[in-house]
Amino acid sequence: MKALLNKHKGKIIFAVIALALLTGAFVWGGNYSKNAPETIPNTPSASASPALSAVNSPSPSAAAVPTPSATPASGDDKAVSPSPQATPAEKLNVSSEGVYPGSQSYSQSMGMVIDPKTGKDQYLTDPVPSGKPIPVEPQNAKITDNKLTCTLSVRCDTILKNMNLLKKDKWELVPKDGVIFAAKTVTFYEGESVFNVLQREMKRARIHMEFKNTPMYNSAYIAGINNLYEFDVGELSGWMYKVNGWFPNYGCSRYQLKNGDVVEWVYTCDLGRDVGGYYAVGS
Repeated sequence: MKALLNKHKGKIIFAVIALALLTGAFVWGGNYSKNAPETIPNTPSASASPALSAVNSPSPSAAAVPTPSATPASGDDKAVSPSPQATPAEKLNVSSEGVYPGSQSYSQSMGMVIDPKTGKDQYLTDPVPSGKPIPVEPQNAKITDNKLTCTLSVRCDTILKNMNLLKKDKWELVPKDGVIFAAKTVTFYEGESVFNVLQREMKRARIHMEFKNTPMYNSAYIAGINNLYEFDVGELSGWMYKVNGWFPNYGCSRYQLKNGDVVEWVYTCDLGRDVGGYYAVGS
């Protein structure tokens, strides 16, 4: 037996060495695979995936949510309209549906696009009465350097008859004659809206004004002037505007002024009935 081992001693040593080398290679190779990066060559990483990247991107709708604003535009700068003042329409000959007879055909002839299914435009506005200006969308307004003039006033005299409904800490905000901003001829730029003028003049006169953007109606809603807000004098109270004696049924940002217009902002305590108007259907 000893002679046999001596005879094959060389072969046995070689086999043992070879086996040791193979075992070492196997162990080392297994450890390498555990520590190697998992990225597959020529394959884009997960961070490059548009679908995955979008998960952490801000939502477009979040930026579009309107917030209340205390507004004042600066000096003579041309104000940029935001986008309704739920405003009333003048007491004229109105049908039971709240639409002026012949108003739809007139409004369409003037360029107002009326949805045949709803009878309103895309911003839920009823057709305007014949002879009245149709709304001009703020984003379509072309403001020039041409200076024109209009008359502007702001009143809240209806509150004087309803002081019992107003909180006592606000009584001092109501002028004795109810006039917050006396009728005055002011300058505006061709293409500007009622909102633009009110915003600028309240800034100049240092009178508080706050509005809310309402994308559904594509206009601004005047929530408060002189710290007197909607609902301060009951659930039917708030600010309204009229131009040349007419209460438009669309927001003040969509009413494009003309030279010589007379703009009046009035506070109603009874949904417009106490100031000569009423809230039109769908306004």
